[in-house]
Amino acid sequence: MKRFLTLLFLSFAVLLLTTGCTQNLNSSSNDGNIIVASKDFTEQDILGELLAQQIEARTNLKVVRRPRLGGSFVCHNAITAGIIDAYIEYTGTALTAILKQKPVNSSKEVYEIIKQTYAQQFNLEVMPSLGFENTFAMIIRGDDAKRYNIQTLSQATQYTPQWRGGFGYEFLEREDGFPGLAKAYDLRFAKPPQIMDLGLIYRALIQKQVDMVAGNSTDGQISRLGLVVLKDDKHYFPPYETVPIVRQETLKKYPELRNAIASLAGKISADEMRQLNYLVEGELREIKDVVQEFRKSKRLGSSN
Repeated sequence: MKRFLTLLFLSFAVLLLTTGCTQNLNSSSNDGNIIVASKDFTEQDILGELLAQQIEARTNLKVVRRPRLGGSFVCHNAITAGIIDAYIEYTGTALTAILKQKPVNSSKEVYEIIKQTYAQQFNLEVMPSLGFENTFAMIIRGDDAKRYNIQTLSQATQYTPQWRGGFGYEFLEREDGFPGLAKAYDLRFAKPPQIMDLGLIYRALIQKQVDMVAGNSTDGQISRLGLVVLKDDKHYFPPYETVPIVRQETLKKYPELRNAIASLAGKISADEMRQLNYLVEGELREIKDVVQEFRKSKRLGSSN
């Protein structure tokens, strides 16, 4: 019953968020040509701003930013409904969470599956990867890793029956998240993992409220806080390449948009993304400024 009520509450919250987003977006859609959204964490804030700046630099189009729109399902529902025009997705998320298909280990195969299926089912264009992968990362405190000599997830399972886990709601519910991971590794905790806000997981880990969290491999706080990412030695997680998702109708209306977005293909490495995340979270830099400096360093200016 508790699980049912939690799911009911979260479903209602998503409905309210989507409805609210629709009203807000429609009321301001005349302010620009393109609406670019992002999910609800720092890396997505940065990538959404990068996409927006690149479009404005290489076209005469005006971009409306919609940061922190919500999780994967909210963003997907918004773009299929025509509420937004583009956002950055991760290929493994698209495959397993959106398309409900089983994980595939080949990056190329995953990309081709979602590119074809998104076009056929949703009239969405999956653009080339930005150049890096951001996979789920099972993370523990550095002190624990040293104390128990843990480097892999398989090694960690010896100790997790005495540990507490803290994960975001999506990770607990997704096919490629905790349920499948627990089966693959026979992963057990002292009590059912806590549902946590993604912005609080590292604080909870450092304060020893939990002992293992599921973060992202490009999170800037991992090295800053002396945390350790456990190796996925059974290769459970699928590839999570970063790809822009754009409405085909929008690309037809603004053909110049395609080249502007494609100019970002392969331009960001995982190390560079980790550094960008750190500049925003660790040094509290403004996202707009961080993105402008990165674009300048990569010579991603106008096409003129």
